[in-house]
Amino acid sequence: MSYFDAASSAPLHPVAQQALLAALDDGWADPARLYREGRKARLLLDAAREAAAEAVGCRPDELVFTPSGTRAVHTGIAGALAGRRRVGRHLIVSAVEHSSVLHSAEALVAEGGSSTEVPVDRTGAVSVAAYADSLRSDTALACLQSANHEVGTVQPVAEVAEACRSVGVPLLVDAAQSLGWGQVEGAWSLLTASAHKWGGPAGVGLLVVRKGVRFAAQGPVDERESGRAPGFENIPAVVAAAASLRAVRAEAAQEALRLRELTERIRARVPKLVPGVDVVGDPVRRLPGIVTFSCLYVDGETLLHELDRAGFSVSSGSSCTSSTLTPSHVLKAMGVLSEGNVRVSLPRGATEEDVERFLAVLPGAVAGVREKLGAQTPVTVVEEESLVVDALGKRCPIPVIELAKVIGDVPVGGTVKVLSDDEAARLDIPAWCEMRGQEYVGEEEGPAYVVRRAT
Repeated sequence: MSYFDAASSAPLHPVAQQALLAALDDGWADPARLYREGRKARLLLDAAREAAAEAVGCRPDELVFTPSGTRAVHTGIAGALAGRRRVGRHLIVSAVEHSSVLHSAEALVAEGGSSTEVPVDRTGAVSVAAYADSLRSDTALACLQSANHEVGTVQPVAEVAEACRSVGVPLLVDAAQSLGWGQVEGAWSLLTASAHKWGGPAGVGLLVVRKGVRFAAQGPVDERESGRAPGFENIPAVVAAAASLRAVRAEAAQEALRLRELTERIRARVPKLVPGVDVVGDPVRRLPGIVTFSCLYVDGETLLHELDRAGFSVSSGSSCTSSTLTPSHVLKAMGVLSEGNVRVSLPRGATEEDVERFLAVLPGAVAGVREKLGAQTPVTVVEEESLVVDALGKRCPIPVIELAKVIGDVPVGGTVKVLSDDEAARLDIPAWCEMRGQEYVGEEEGPAYVVRRAT
C-alpha cells in the first residue's frame, strides 16, 4: 500500500517514535513541581521548547505548545483580536485559509465584528496589493497561510507581512504545511503549526507570539504555557514533536529536491496519460510533495475508492468526498474544476517505483469510473435556439457530463442551459467552459447555467 496523503497527516518519523518512547520514562511527572521527577520533566519540556523555537526562528519564551494546530489557530486569533480590541474588530483572511481560520472569522462576525476575505487567482495565490488594500484603520489582525494545504501553492508571506507591518497590523501565519520544510520568512507577528504535519505525533500544536505583539489570552487562564494553553502538558508527545521537527529539517533540502522531481513527473505526465485533466496550483511556487489535479467526468469518491483498491491512499477536494454536497472552498475560490479531484501528497521516503506504479494505475481507474458514469442519458428539450438539459437531482459530475454530450448538437453561437440543483455545478460548469474553450454566459434562476458554444 502506498500512502500518498502526507498533507493530511505524515507518517510518524522514526526519530519521533524513538523520542516518544524515551520520554515516557522521564516525562510523566508534573514539570511545575520542584522534586526530582518534576525537574526531569521540566528539563525535557524546556529542551523541547528550545529546539522548536530554533526551528521556527523565534525566542523560546515566545513559543507555547497547544493540544493541536487547530487550537493554536483559535487561541492565536482570539488572543490577538482581544489584545487589539481598542483598534477595532476587523479581521483579514484569504479565501483559501484552513477551515480553522475561516471558522474563527465566522465566530468574530457572529459576535459583531467584521472580516474581509481576500480572493486568490487560479493558482491559489493571493495578491499582495489586495491584502494591502484590505487593511483598514480598524483592522486588528490579518491571517495568511504560508502554503496551501490542498494544492500546495506557496503564498507571498514576507511581502504581505511587510505591508501589514508598515501600518502596524500584526500578521498571523498558519505554517502547518510548510514548517517542516523551513522557516517562514518575513516580519510576521504570530505563527501556528501542527506536529502531525511533519511526522510528529498528533495532539501537539505550536503557537508563537512575538514580543511586542498585543495579546490577551481568552477563557480561563492558568500558570501553564504562559496562560495560553491551559492544562497538563503532554511532555512525551511534545518531546517527540520537537525532535522530529529537528530531524526533518536536517533532511529537508535533499528530500525537497527528490520529492519535487517526483511531483513534477506527475504534473507533466498525468495530462498526457489521462484526457480531460486540469492540474491545479502554482507550477513553480509550491511545496515539494503536493500535486493536485481534477479529472473531467469523474466522481471523486468513486475514483478514490478505485485507487484505494489499487493500493494508493490519496485525498480529494471534490464535493462528493466530504460530509456535505458543497465543493472544496479552496477549489471554489480558485475557480477550478472540483469534480474528480485528486491530491497526491508524497511522504518523505516515497519512491520512484511507487510513483511509476501510480501513473500506470491511474488511467485505467479514471477510464473505469468514466465508463460507469457515461451510461446515463440526458433529458434534453429544444427551447427556441437553445438546448435545455434537465440534470435536476443529479450530482456532479453528471450535469457536466450531460453538458458535454449535447454541446455539439447546437451550432456555434447557440446555447445550452443546464438545470442543476447541485452546488458543485456552480463551480464545475464554468471550469469546464474554461478547459474546453466554451463561453460561460452565467447563472439564471432555477438554478440554470447557460453555456454558449464558441468552438
